Amino acid sequence: MKRLLLPVLSCILLPGAAHAHSFRGDAGFMSGLYHPVLGFDHLLAMLCVGIVSAQIGGRSIWTVPTTFVLIMAVGGYLGLENIPLPGVEYGIACSVLLLGLAVARGKRIHPVTAYVGVGFFAVFHGHAHGGEIPAMADPLVFSLGFLLGTAAIHLAGVTVGLVSARIKDGPQFLRYVGAGIAGIGVYIVHILVKF
Repeated sequence: MKRLLLPVLSCILLPGAAHAHSFRGDAGFMSGLYHPVLGFDHLLAMLCVGIVSAQIGGRSIWTVPTTFVLIMAVGGYLGLENIPLPGVEYGIACSVLLLGLAVARGKRIHPVTAYVGVGFFAVFHGHAHGGEIPAMADPLVFSLGFLLGTAAIHLAGVTVGLVSARIKDGPQFLRYVGAGIAGIGVYIVHILVKF
């Protein structure tokens, strides 16, 4: 387990994670689908949403990620329409930090707390995605891509959470992973504050 912890924690040293929201490539469905995966901070936050929902269990396994995706769609619309939302990058960085801490805590949180938390952060993630829809893209097609990409990352997080709960030392390993992700969140916040 200690061998796996080092690569996770070494991600803290990855530069540029705070500025991962630049669009590259064509402007179709696949670009939208890959967009949340290519933003390292988005990827980590989405995995944590899935893991936290698995830690809560029950209906929350699907309702917490669904809440995130639905509210992210609203944030995406705000970004697409250039409606300002202060502190988008800070909101995303804080989502990595706080969702990582929620995973590291290793205990079930109340579902309402999860809904409010992921809903709050979803607006920032959606705004970032919506604001980066390329001019030549069909906004609906690109948005469908990034919403489905996000849901797929949530599903991966749920799978990690459920499998980890069933293997020896799995929950403890997830706590280490959550701490590493929270550390990355601290690093991203630090980078943003420096600028």
